[in-house]
Amino acid sequence: MIEYEVKIRVAGLGPVRARLAALGTRPGSRLTERDLYFNAPDRDFGTTDEALRIRSTADGSTLTYKGPKLGLAAVKAREELIVAIDRPDRMEEILGRLGFTRTAAVEKERETYTVKACSVALDEVRGLGSFVEIEAPAGMAGDEAVALIGRVRGMLGVTGEEMTLSYLELVLTAR
Repeated sequence: MIEYEVKIRVAGLGPVRARLAALGTRPGSRLTERDLYFNAPDRDFGTTDEALRIRSTADGSTLTYKGPKLGLAAVKAREELIVAIDRPDRMEEILGRLGFTRTAAVEKERETYTVKACSVALDEVRGLGSFVEIEAPAGMAGDEAVALIGRVRGMLGVTGEEMTLSYLELVLTAR
């Protein structure tokens, strides 16, 4: 599956929350997400623009592989494969035995909403600040996804710096 999303660094999440409320949109979930990122033993994911992470929340854990960014205007597009795991500690142990090394941890408070079938995430990322992510629904064609994301961003009045870097890349840059 190809994921299409835009990430915008914002000064604060209050104005976006207010706009969502004015549109009658209610939050779908509020979770703390803890992401552990790993690097492969045979190649540097920083060089190949890939990512492998274990995400843990109160609702469960997943292992996610993200392929290199495809680039599509201001929208980030990349292959994303996700599988649920019931023992993140055991998965981390398996990855370690296979030679994968932990690269970084990213922790964020995330509120999710749905607007015009797009997933809208309001993120407070520890050490990085506030961000809004708008992701098109799975299965959309690239041009259609870009247009829909733009419409939703306009509806929400989200202004700020568009980021093509992942939270992992931002954390590593900030070190």
